[in-house]
Amino acid sequence: MENTTDTSGDFEIFLVTAPGLEAVLCAEALERGFAGAAALPGGVAFRGGWPDVWRANLEIRGATRVLVRIGAIRVMHLAQLDKRARKFPWGQTLRADVPVKVEVTCKASRIYHAGAAAQRIETALRETLGVTIEPEAPLVLKARIEDDLCTFSLDTSGESLHKRGHKEAVGKAPMRETLAALFLRQCGFTGDEPVMDPMCGSGTFVIEAAEIAAGLNPGRSRSFAFEQLASFDAGIWAKMRAAEAKATPPLQFFGSDRDTGAVRMASANAARAGVSACTDFRHHAVSDLTPPEGVKPGLVIVNPPYGARIGERKLLFSVYGALGQTLLSRFRGWRVGMVTSDAGLAKASGLPFLPLEAPVAHGGLKVNLFRTATLR
Repeated sequence: MENTTDTSGDFEIFLVTAPGLEAVLCAEALERGFAGAAALPGGVAFRGGWPDVWRANLEIRGATRVLVRIGAIRVMHLAQLDKRARKFPWGQTLRADVPVKVEVTCKASRIYHAGAAAQRIETALRETLGVTIEPEAPLVLKARIEDDLCTFSLDTSGESLHKRGHKEAVGKAPMRETLAALFLRQCGFTGDEPVMDPMCGSGTFVIEAAEIAAGLNPGRSRSFAFEQLASFDAGIWAKMRAAEAKATPPLQFFGSDRDTGAVRMASANAARAGVSACTDFRHHAVSDLTPPEGVKPGLVIVNPPYGARIGERKLLFSVYGALGQTLLSRFRGWRVGMVTSDAGLAKASGLPFLPLEAPVAHGGLKVNLFRTATLR
């Protein structure tokens, strides 16, 4: 068979995540009703139709992108790729008036030159559908040539999904919202308990927790690449976005930082996200941290500095030590989650951490989520 294409409304959908968090994302996808979701290296796969693609972009908190496999062609050489790419039914998904960027990878195939393969596919798109090829186009067509099979996928998200559309201000080493959501899930957070971040930076953990508690969809304020596809139905999408349930959770999401600029930033970000009423950001040092009055114990989650630069690490031992001492002496009944790339610094906190899960790639480093059971 020369080519295959998914026109039945049932095709493979792939949620991309940071390596090490595939199982956590899979649990989220199953919880959101994406039946048959299975963890694979680099993400989670399931089958569905275009409405499932739109809903995944709108609702899934932990995915960085949503890819859709639109078909495949068997190719042994460039001339064959040229011929079969011209016969592929591009018009079922792509629009002639929407520019496209083409990305090609080759592995264990007779076609090994990704640049030459990309040229053939780009020419096919231009000459059969009239598509403009642009290197910076938001809509990306990915072609993976492996074992002489060229599989076509579309990135339906556009900008990375950690860009929720609310955070204008970020600190020096921001925690991505997608990672924050999955780390909260790993700590057992479901939305019904207080969360506190004593080094809150731009407020990502606190705001993400508040949004989960309020039932706010992460993609509610942004646009997506799939809105520029031939398969897009604006009416169904409008209903999907309007169907959001909104609850107002109690004031139980707290952030603090020793940097007044960070506190201002976090407060402004929370306001844009619509969760000001249930969040509270304050300026003080870790040593002044106390549990909020009248609030039941919950989760302390923190992303302290890692000291990646030479000379910083020594100074950080006292920071981690002070944080651990404060939590052990004042936060009985709470659980702790700490994200760091440095096991030695985590150990310096003196906190009784549980066995580690797999490390996670974040900002060029491998980080771990160190978790405790309830502090006694």
